Amino acid sequence: MASPSSLRRSTFLAEFIKAPFRVGAVAPSGKHLAQAMVSGIDPGRDMVVVEYGPGTGAFTDAIMPRLTERHRYFAVELTPAFAQILRERFPGRNFYDGSVADIEKFCREEGIPDRDSIDLVISGLPWASFPEPLQRSILDPLLRVLKPGGQLVTFGYHIGKMMRDGRRFYRMLPEYFQTVHQSKLILRNIPPAWVFTCTKKK
Repeated sequence: MASPSSLRRSTFLAEFIKAPFRVGAVAPSGKHLAQAMVSGIDPGRDMVVVEYGPGTGAFTDAIMPRLTERHRYFAVELTPAFAQILRERFPGRNFYDGSVADIEKFCREEGIPDRDSIDLVISGLPWASFPEPLQRSILDPLLRVLKPGGQLVTFGYHIGKMMRDGRRFYRMLPEYFQTVHQSKLILRNIPPAWVFTCTKKK
């Protein structure tokens, strides 16, 4: 009988085959990248944490142990099969079907303001696969819902930085954020990846 992790991997691969530009990878991210992605969750302060494109939960697995009663969490996933997997794995947490471009709507469904309400967005989106109009249609509302000083944490592969859409995305980030910090290359991920921490002006 297949293990839950192997079932998640097979679902991920099946969705990649159906929609490679939407999924953006053939396998979920590894634990070393995941730990770097969630390091901004501060156990000592109240935070609203939102996950963009959780997929089958590679980052969600790292997020959940860090959440306390001081944290509010929800996620938005475009692929219904992935969202259903996560609802089954994490009952009581909200995983919305839909586009993160509609984040303001999901904030209202959560009962929180649709402006300046989110402390941290952890993104698993394949930005380098998106054309410029889609990149901007996500970043524009994201900036509106982030609190002053709030952060977007995302990642990129070396190959993504060589792609036209990927190069444009990384050049675009300073238009939206006061600071953009690129981590050291995480070699223990397959493929190796960088983490980008983007902070909104206070």
